[in-house]
Amino acid sequence: PPLKLKQNGWAGNYALGASYISLPWWCGQAVFGELNRPVFWILPILYSIAGLGIAIVNDFKSIEGDREMGLNSLPVAFGVDGAKYICAGSISVTQLGVAAYLYSIGETTYALLLLGLILPQIYFQATLLLPDPVENDVKFQGVS
Repeated sequence: PPLKLKQNGWAGNYALGASYISLPWWCGQAVFGELNRPVFWILPILYSIAGLGIAIVNDFKSIEGDREMGLNSLPVAFGVDGAKYICAGSISVTQLGVAAYLYSIGETTYALLLLGLILPQIYFQATLLLPDPVENDVKFQGVS
């Protein structure tokens, strides 16, 4: 392929997050609405950063194969311990940033609802992802 994004964990995971989040969001908004407000651009970009963290969860199960293939996934580059904190941080910090952004544009109800939805996710990060991301990756994805 012309772009070998998996060779760089940052670029590959962000591209994955953007392709799953930003591109469909923008296409749907363009077809069924308008793209005329900053919020329509800011939220998908922010959530693509969270998508980076979600993509890291998938990388935990392929650490050995990534190493053998010379792919610099984030768990390979930073080790399991470093990558699990990058993963949790990119998901949680991004969502907290989205809640703050929503609050700042007067969408207080949505900001509070998002905060309420983030709390269980942080709980599952603390009880599943951070203790053993390799063993608990599927469980974490199932509940978060």
